[in-house]
Amino acid sequence: MSVLAAEGVVAGYGAAEQILKGASVRVEPGEIVTIIGPNGAGKSTLLKTIAGLVAAKEGQIILSGKDVTSADAGGRAKAGIAFVPQERNVFGSLTVAENLEIAGFLDPAGASARAEGLYATYPMLAAKRRALARTLSGGQRQILAMAMGLMSNPSLMLLDEPTAGLSPKAADDLFDAIVALNRDGLPILMVEQHAVEALAVSHRGYVLVSGRNSAEGTGPGLAADPEIRRLFLGG
Repeated sequence: MSVLAAEGVVAGYGAAEQILKGASVRVEPGEIVTIIGPNGAGKSTLLKTIAGLVAAKEGQIILSGKDVTSADAGGRAKAGIAFVPQERNVFGSLTVAENLEIAGFLDPAGASARAEGLYATYPMLAAKRRALARTLSGGQRQILAMAMGLMSNPSLMLLDEPTAGLSPKAADDLFDAIVALNRDGLPILMVEQHAVEALAVSHRGYVLVSGRNSAEGTGPGLAADPEIRRLFLGG
């Protein structure tokens, strides 16, 4: 059974504006799947629609066999989806510990234990647990944002441009963290601007163009495809 099957999704931000025009994506257990495409293709809109932040006007969103199309963002989170947006993904005026505490709202009783587990997994967070989130580096903030998503013990994590604005070293470190999460069993669907690097660590990938699927294949296969490289990967 697929972890996620989003089929024929039509969605947008206004009554007449449809950014997605029938896009589809699936994620199987244990996979990293990356969506690439030109600016304005609808990649982030697709993630937001899967997360319940944008309503699907047509199509279905099935999570582990359950139709969640009509569920709101809170319902999707309870069903197992964790969404890490590109921007404003941490509370800068709160400490690292407070950010994790807030992110544990689905299971307040178990939040403390989950936070301690995350401190063990990410020692940087433990060292900075009393630091304000706004004092963290870009890469550290992204680790915190992912850790906040993990506080809900999700069955699927959605990452929207996780390496945006990061230095090459910080981006490499974040990709390592994403791969480590996946090796621990968490399926991941991400939109990523560093397409070559993202596809290299992905089991499969999709190319989205003008709100529609343009191509699909294995991550390394798409990264090596001459036409895909010419159009989307800079040669």
